[in-house]
Amino acid sequence: MATLNDYLLASGLLFTIGFAGVLLRRNIIIIYMALELMLNAANLSLVAFSRFHVQAGLPDYNAQVLVFFIITVAAAEVAVGLAVIVALYRAKQTTHIDDLNSLKF
Repeated sequence: MATLNDYLLASGLLFTIGFAGVLLRRNIIIIYMALELMLNAANLSLVAFSRFHVQAGLPDYNAQVLVFFIITVAAAEVAVGLAVIVALYRAKQTTHIDDLNSLKF
């Protein structure tokens, strides 16, 4: 049986990989995927804490409901974020971060 520490270790590892991806990569799509990985690492922590916080013999499901809403908002964010990335690519013909240094077209 996995313990809370196992889940938190996996969540920390996922968050670290995502953070390193944001800092080290220069492709806007890779950076966006790394940000989503960091968001999912936080969701994993919330679900783990919810699962192991037992009251009256039952897990506390409040954090899992919060994770459901976070995933819903993240899905909308993905649609808007990818639309912005596609618009930037059409305007500049690149997804390299250093070439996208201004907000004007």
